[in-house]
Amino acid sequence: MLYPQQQAPPVARVKQYLPPEHIEDPERELYERLMAGGLREKISRGARIAITAGSRGMGGMIEMLRAIVQGVRDAGGEPFIVPAMGSHGGAVAEGQAEILRRLGVTGNSVGAPVHATMETVELGTADNGAIAHLDRRAAEADGIIVLGRVKTHPESSEGLASGLLKMVTIGLGKQHGAREAHRHGLWESVRSVPKLHLQKSRIICGVAVVENAGRHPLVIEVVPPYYNAFLDADVRLLKTARAHLAELPVRNLDVLVVDEIGKNISGAGMDPNIVGHWRISGGSHVPDYSRIVVLSLSSPSLGNGIGIGMADFTTQRFVQAFDPEVTGINVLTATEADSNPREASLPLVLANDREAIETALYSALAGERPRLCRIRNTGDLDEFWVSEALLDEVREHPRLSIEEEPAPMKFDGRGNLIP
Repeated sequence: MLYPQQQAPPVARVKQYLPPEHIEDPERELYERLMAGGLREKISRGARIAITAGSRGMGGMIEMLRAIVQGVRDAGGEPFIVPAMGSHGGAVAEGQAEILRRLGVTGNSVGAPVHATMETVELGTADNGAIAHLDRRAAEADGIIVLGRVKTHPESSEGLASGLLKMVTIGLGKQHGAREAHRHGLWESVRSVPKLHLQKSRIICGVAVVENAGRHPLVIEVVPPYYNAFLDADVRLLKTARAHLAELPVRNLDVLVVDEIGKNISGAGMDPNIVGHWRISGGSHVPDYSRIVVLSLSSPSLGNGIGIGMADFTTQRFVQAFDPEVTGINVLTATEADSNPREASLPLVLANDREAIETALYSALAGERPRLCRIRNTGDLDEFWVSEALLDEVREHPRLSIEEEPAPMKFDGRGNLIP
């Protein structure tokens, strides 16, 4: 069945200037900071040291894991990697190890084995009532180094968001810890649960990383294993992260085309800070994107399609990569008092990219000069494509330049966009 459609308009390729400053050699930078911070004195010979690796990925992640591994070895320890990602990967050890593999984290790439488990030990009950859980492999180690990216979160962009405390609470807590944290209020838990971790587990230090808008490491800090130090780093560095957050400088559209969503891109699949929180919780339509089309699901998501419920249209190739059970586990683990599972609900599914885009244009009542923008994903905004109706705005914007004049979108024989 062919739905009513409006022909896709020609699009121009646009470049967004993003400040390029970043750390040129994050591996060397982090290694030197670890050694200068006295890592040798903190690790006894033969000590087994767990190093966290999350499911979001980050710029320079492999290099920084290598730096930590080398630092532990040079201090006489035996490093290993633990997946720190709550319920991701279907809440099974094999799934979490596979996510890391798809992100490039393997024994060969970082120089240390990956040991995955979903088993935890309980550390006690936090002030807010949440039971603190710790990955059993990490609990059995002689020390833990927490690597975490400080960044805005789909539910929080000020004060406290993604960072070391959340990595401890949710990442090292596995599914049990994530469920406890969400049921007792995520951000209250992120403030309370790590107090028990930092008192009772053998955390050696944290490594806090801030990316620039191009997802390259901008700041790396080695943080001592004290609650106030972790909290200070998370709050302070979030201000830096916010200042370097890339935005989509187009506020009103008939159709936003998103090439891919995924858990490695945003905890919400596509970041509501970019597409609009109203698509989850209602409120004023800022930004006002009348229709959103999602074309595909990223490979490191391992079938977790959370966030697709914010879209209006998607494609059969998204559905083929979508695992409703893996997605459902993540959604239900993150259940809170005022939450709902609609972020995992499939919108209208079209046969291919062309049909999805052109049906969305018809649905948006876009008119003869449709306002359409295509992005790769909500975390990669240095380049995007716009229809002719947006070119005057692009020309007037100080951070934007037209790199290629408007041309028809290119589809392959199956009707999917050619990358």
